[in-house]
Amino acid sequence: MSNTATNAEPIAVDPKSHPTSNAVKPADEWTTGDEKMTGAQASYLKTLSEEAHDPERFDPALTKAEASKRVDALQEETGRGS
Repeated sequence: MSNTATNAEPIAVDPKSHPTSNAVKPADEWTTGDEKMTGAQASYLKTLSEEAHDPERFDPALTKAEASKRVDALQEETGRGS
């Protein structure tokens, strides 16, 4: 089955049939990355920073992208990301 229309233009991937086709994107490329971090990010980041015995790593003013990067780093340090 072809992924092109009869006029030879590519058909967009249906997000319902491929819901994770763009799920992995660098935080710097997020369109909402400069917005305030979510409540879930804040909660998890606070937990991770406490587990890493470094509560100062929690900063409530982080953006979504900054929080994501910090979570990734703390997951590596705490072993939660493995």
